[in-house]
Amino acid sequence: MSRLSVLLVEDHAMVRKGLRTILELEGDIDVVAEADNGREAVALAEEFRPDVVVMDISMPGLNGLEATSQIKDRISDVNILVLTRHSTEAYVSRIFKAGASGYVTKREAPTELIAGIRAVGRGDAFLSPSISKTVIDDYVRRADRCVEDSLERLTPREREVLQLVAEGRSSPEIGDLLYISAKTVENHRANLMKKLDIHSTAELTQYAIRKGVISVDP
Repeated sequence: MSRLSVLLVEDHAMVRKGLRTILELEGDIDVVAEADNGREAVALAEEFRPDVVVMDISMPGLNGLEATSQIKDRISDVNILVLTRHSTEAYVSRIFKAGASGYVTKREAPTELIAGIRAVGRGDAFLSPSISKTVIDDYVRRADRCVEDSLERLTPREREVLQLVAEGRSSPEIGDLLYISAKTVENHRANLMKKLDIHSTAELTQYAIRKGVISVDP
């Protein structure tokens, strides 16, 4: 039996521990590393080169969508399975555009998670059964019509700055985290606000929540 190496990315320690326990009961799955944020996930993916990355979306600092995009840019043959509580058409579209191969909702784990890992591990796509035909049809319609989401107008760096600003971090803090100057951060911030026609930090934060760049726990 061919074994699958898995990088498990989830910011809640108890959830991550539970998922690891479930996965390690399977004879063909090895959890080789864990990450609790997007930046660590990118670094560990490069270090371990796992067969599958199980990726949470809502994480501080760098969300799972941006982490997925960065990992795919650096390791094109990695398979990424997104695990999230979100199930709207907007998330389906953004998940697959970021480069993920599969999508599992947390309410359907662990059964669908295991099936999803095996599917993407062999190179197939995977969708949770709860993703309705309406959602799938809407995704296909958007792709066919090349409907541009406003987030797509931003560069990857601008999307990083967007998330960090929306999380309440200052320009010097963001600069330290991204290894750029505070002035460069301000330039990115000004550019992204211009592109989005947003004029205040409050509006920017509301936009980030609405687009799922950051989440507010219920």
